[in-house]
Amino acid sequence: MDIDFSHWGTGFDAFMGAFSSRFPRIEPRRRAASYVRGLLSELERKNGWTIAEGAGDKTPDGMQRLLNASQWDQDGARDDLRTVIVDAIGDKENAILVVDETGFLKKGKKSAGVARMYTGTAGKTENCQIGVFLAYTSPAGHALIDRELYLPAAWTNDPDRCAAAGIPEHTKFSTKYQLAQRMIERARAADTPFSWVTADEVYGQAEPLRAYLEHEADAYRSTRELLEHLAANADWDATPFDYYGRIALENGLRALTAYEEWATWAANEVANAPASQPDRRAPRRDRART
Repeated sequence: MDIDFSHWGTGFDAFMGAFSSRFPRIEPRRRAASYVRGLLSELERKNGWTIAEGAGDKTPDGMQRLLNASQWDQDGARDDLRTVIVDAIGDKENAILVVDETGFLKKGKKSAGVARMYTGTAGKTENCQIGVFLAYTSPAGHALIDRELYLPAAWTNDPDRCAAAGIPEHTKFSTKYQLAQRMIERARAADTPFSWVTADEVYGQAEPLRAYLEHEADAYRSTRELLEHLAANADWDATPFDYYGRIALENGLRALTAYEEWATWAANEVANAPASQPDRRAPRRDRART
């Protein structure tokens, strides 16, 4: 059944235009627009077949080719999406980064990363894929801004299996906590405005994540000490350049002090979080101030 998108107007075209540079060829660019329309439509079930039918295609071949064969910059599109989201709902004082995972139940063994794992989707151990996601939420709205696919060691230790599933060569094993940290680091590197990070408490038990937060505190502390030394020893003159220099230096000192306090506090919060029991009770969300 074809879907009528005539009432969508030019807004959707403008939205998709933000990603056009990530598609070097016109065919996958148009296919991507049809795929996103399908995802945002009111289709009761959304898969390759139903989205293709909604776009007027007789088979899902084109949609599947977009996802598994067409050349386009997936990470670049992810970064563009983050920019679009922040421009629309960004809020430095009230925005929150939310880390969470979800399972995708599978029947076969060929989908990348599929294995028997516990998933909250089913509430038990099932054959599934696990995706770790980073969402951005503020009083103005919420949206996903990043994602990582969890690959169990059984996959990363089997190069032939990875190659057959299209996983890049030399991909190394990463824990879910490392994937979460990787996404938070990307958001911070892009100057994404937020004041809190929150996650399922199972992530709060991760010693590597705690080590990352403690390292951040040490790094901010060292940099702050260097700036304090500069402020104390600089020979300031009454010139416009020096006035602006002192203002910039003070901004850096205050920001580093705030980040240092956050990282130290967050590390302590993670260290003191209660033991996780995801199979017995609903997960709590721990917060860390940035």
